[in-house]
Amino acid sequence: MQMLHQLVTLSCWEVRRFFTTMSRDLLPISVILVILLVLVSGFTAQHGMHLQDGLYRIGIDSPAYLEIIGGDPRYTVHDTSGFQGVPPQNIGLDLKIQTGTILRSSGEKGRAAQKSFERDYQAYSDRIYQQQDDLFAAYPLWIQNEYVPSELNFLATQSGQQIGVPGQAQNEPPEPDLPVEDVAPPVLSVPADSEDLRLTLANQMSKDQEQVSRYTGIFSKSDSTQIPYKVPSLLSPPLPFDTIIFIFVFIFPLYFTSQFFMMSIMNERTLRQGEALVAAPIKPAVLIFGKMLPYAIGMVLLASAILLAVQADIMAILPLIPVILFFLAFALFIGMVARSYKELSFISIFFSTIATSYLFFPSLFANVHIVSLLSPVTLVVYVLQGTGYTLMDYLYATSLYYLTSLILFLICIRNFREEQLFTESGMISKIRLYLAGLVQPRHWWFSLFLIGLISIPFVLMAQMMYLVLFFNLPMPFSLILIMLLAAWTEEMAKGAGIIALITAMPGFLNARILVIASALIALGFLFGEKLLLFVTISQISDSVFGAALFLSIGMLWMPFLLHMAGVCITGASVLYKGPKALPFGLALATAVHLIYNLYMLRGWVW
Repeated sequence: MQMLHQLVTLSCWEVRRFFTTMSRDLLPISVILVILLVLVSGFTAQHGMHLQDGLYRIGIDSPAYLEIIGGDPRYTVHDTSGFQGVPPQNIGLDLKIQTGTILRSSGEKGRAAQKSFERDYQAYSDRIYQQQDDLFAAYPLWIQNEYVPSELNFLATQSGQQIGVPGQAQNEPPEPDLPVEDVAPPVLSVPADSEDLRLTLANQMSKDQEQVSRYTGIFSKSDSTQIPYKVPSLLSPPLPFDTIIFIFVFIFPLYFTSQFFMMSIMNERTLRQGEALVAAPIKPAVLIFGKMLPYAIGMVLLASAILLAVQADIMAILPLIPVILFFLAFALFIGMVARSYKELSFISIFFSTIATSYLFFPSLFANVHIVSLLSPVTLVVYVLQGTGYTLMDYLYATSLYYLTSLILFLICIRNFREEQLFTESGMISKIRLYLAGLVQPRHWWFSLFLIGLISIPFVLMAQMMYLVLFFNLPMPFSLILIMLLAAWTEEMAKGAGIIALITAMPGFLNARILVIASALIALGFLFGEKLLLFVTISQISDSVFGAALFLSIGMLWMPFLLHMAGVCITGASVLYKGPKALPFGLALATAVHLIYNLYMLRGWVW
């Protein structure tokens, strides 16, 4: 009860401090920015974006053509009845209709204007056809889309199977493994009334005119009783415009709110206001979470308000919880390591770019590829689409966010002390001190094992980012690039254990200790890697791209020796040449790791 009372007291104190320490100019501006963000997002969802208004200049010689282009805001219409025979570019036009003939100016803009007019003419023709008495004569072809889950095989490399480069494919046609079954042909007739189809067409064509609704129907609830038939001219491929909107609407306000928590930590450090609070008989965990609680509640309420505004299921807040914790954990860490507001701004902008990319790029492949589940925002998209997600999908998409947030909170709690918070050392030196704080001199062997273990979520998150960014590049360049970056990231993480040991215990490292330390770090790294691999990301790991990141699942002794050799190379460089030789050791260890990966993947690379 005492800890709960302290937590509530600190939260109330942080709220009062937030409203009293912010300047009279900054607080109203922040509130106005948040309100404007919500209003602009809602206005865009309802009315669309008008960046193309008045883009093309078109000339007509008869008012009859206004029925075709009159409702298109992209056109500025001019009367050219007195300019017969004059090319459109001579009078500053992109397109000209003269006695039923279309004339366009030369260049890309003229071709684009003609393409836009062709789409308008198709919509005009659809409106004319829709008014015909015999609707089936006007539209002899009706199409019904049936969406099924993707059946892409991500387990092709399981059990040592090989996948050849496309150029090495055989010339013979493939033979099916299972018996071939006859598929019933579709029904030729449309099981719907003509008037219902007419109303469906009118509804679809009106939506197609809206600039946002033609890309997504998420912001406006669709009628579930609508007949799922379309004519070919109304079919369009799905575009990831909805996920772009969700990234902006959900992620930006959450990250914007977490900045206030970061600024609160920074203010207490730079203004020396937190010394008395740190010296108080309060546990660091209670102190940190008490200060963080108001911001976390505010972020949850903000995300819930956005979900209610778009009339979405409130359960969509669950995938955003780990994102909120992720932002707050890094806000705390950045606020503790930055020396100045300039350094704070640089680090926070860099982190926001990386974090937003990690959330943004995978969600672009929603309903297309398994890599989309690397982002929790994809689960939000699924909820708003009505498809939902399973418990395994949730664990798959959020486990790395939960683990990295937990580890960062533990590191920050352990280092939330006066000698760490109020030092003027650089960011790299402070990170080394934070790592050294994880090493217990009496149990250094277990500390090294633990450092190797807790580095896994950060390594896997970085490697998943590489997979998302480069999996669509041509083979084998994508595999080689992924393997190079993955090997470098792993060697960096494993080298952190050696840096922590020599920082916490100067002069302790020698050749014998280096071998033992390398084995312990490699063991912890391997244990965490395989445990998290089997639990959460088996689908990715068994694919050809995932195999480039996570090799030899069944042969544990080979990756153990590889990890141990990498740590030994990095540690030996630091031991015999000093800390300045660390980049050389990391480069050499990365080269050895890359050669190992290339040998294991030789069936895919060459």
